[in-house]
Amino acid sequence: VMAPHKNVEALVRALAVVRDAQPQARIVLAGSWPDAAYPPSVVTVAVVGNPNAGKTSLFNMLSGAHERVGNYSGVTVDAKEVHFRHGKHTINLIDLPGTYSITAYTPEEVFVRNFIIDKLPDVVLNVVDSSSLERNLYLTTQLIDMDIKVVMALNMFDELQKREDHLDYDALGSLTGIPMVPTVASKGRGMNDLLDKIIEVFEDRCPHVRHIHINYGQAIEKSVKEIQKTIKAPGNAALTDRVSSRYLALKLLEKDPEELKRIALCHNNAAILKVVEQEQRWIKEFYGEPIETIITDSKYGFINGALKETLTPGSTESRRNTEVIDTFLTHRLFGIPVFAALMWLMFQATFTIGSYPMAWIDSSVHWISGLIGSNMAEGMLKDLLIDGIIGGVGGVIVFLPNIVLLFLFISLMEDTGYMARAVFIMDKAMHRIGLHGKSVIPLLMGFGCTVPAIMATRTLENRNDRMITMLINPFMSCSARLPVYVLLITAFFPSHSGTVLFIIYSLGVLVAIGIALLLKKTLFRIDMVPFVMELPPYR
Repeated sequence: VMAPHKNVEALVRALAVVRDAQPQARIVLAGSWPDAAYPPSVVTVAVVGNPNAGKTSLFNMLSGAHERVGNYSGVTVDAKEVHFRHGKHTINLIDLPGTYSITAYTPEEVFVRNFIIDKLPDVVLNVVDSSSLERNLYLTTQLIDMDIKVVMALNMFDELQKREDHLDYDALGSLTGIPMVPTVASKGRGMNDLLDKIIEVFEDRCPHVRHIHINYGQAIEKSVKEIQKTIKAPGNAALTDRVSSRYLALKLLEKDPEELKRIALCHNNAAILKVVEQEQRWIKEFYGEPIETIITDSKYGFINGALKETLTPGSTESRRNTEVIDTFLTHRLFGIPVFAALMWLMFQATFTIGSYPMAWIDSSVHWISGLIGSNMAEGMLKDLLIDGIIGGVGGVIVFLPNIVLLFLFISLMEDTGYMARAVFIMDKAMHRIGLHGKSVIPLLMGFGCTVPAIMATRTLENRNDRMITMLINPFMSCSARLPVYVLLITAFFPSHSGTVLFIIYSLGVLVAIGIALLLKKTLFRIDMVPFVMELPPYR
């Protein structure tokens, strides 16, 4: 390139050759020596974490996106992807559904695991709730088993500091082999540091990164090595180059159905299964309890040991406050009346407060119509403006205050943490119609919009639960129906607006319950499963 050329065309041709060769030969056209060592590239980052750990808030803050967030689990129901620049790199950021683990139990767990294995992101960003480290780090231990590049965002770090807890995250990062960055996604704190750390890990420049093995005990470690030997047969390189053989061995010991499917393509599949069965029998005889329990206990033992070394607990006042409030709001006798009262209050306040801006908008529309009517000559244009444009638009925007207020109150219930309590107290009632409390989340979302509500049913583990919830969701009165309700109620029941709206919404719920009972007894017979849901702290 630097040699003399007779004309510009020859120089352009030479530059084109170098440009085309650049990705393969790591040649850079300009820049310093560090630029040559780490050329500009696309970094694919998969965001994983527990539900309600602030994953989507962090995703929005990093990327400038505007995905919906809420203080309850199940908000992200599919992968969201966005691209942006950071320094000389293009970041391809993918927000995966929240999950407590990557076992093959729920659809989102399978989705997250298969994405990591099949798509091979350059870095996995593990978002954890700093105020609940023990539970959140269980997913981290599974990522450690996968032997992949991980960066941890210690989100909601301000809440940990408010409790006066002290976490030595550098020491915790050394113990886990994962670099950690404290963040507060809701306030944008730590975002640049987090992106810098992701690039460091991607470029293999981070000293904290090292692959560790969680010790599962002498018996299991011996079995894992035996299975690894069989998996690492020469003909299985296509699999073992993509997936950690240790991870596969552990999952096969746990009888994971997804990994059993994955090794079915191995040329020595029969030999692998034979070794796995032998080791499973031996471990069961040795310990006398399920292998999954032993592995889970070992993971929590590792977590507890690491936190004992690095976390100094402080005040427990915030925990006590949450417990005191929950004794009343989740009480088996008071919980449902409080929920019903809050729903009625929400609808009543929507109309009472909304009536003032509605009157202002209505009078403004009439004033504009009168102004145009008195200053324009009769004709088609005048009729179009007054009766068509102003009358049509005015007839819609007059209901805007009610819609805004209703969504404001629903958002407050979500963000304060009460929505999760509403799901909890409705669990017993939902069981009686063949569903469980988790179905309340998509049903409540149905009051906003039916489409994302039906998408949210993927968070339900049981297929029959998903089908019934999808089929009864249209009976929830979505926001598109609210203007029609408001128009009719204002016209016919002006003195009891809030109560009538509450009755209409309640009637839809009652019809949905009847349909669910019918479906439960006919098309979809359901085996009940225990319901476990996180109750987030009040905010």
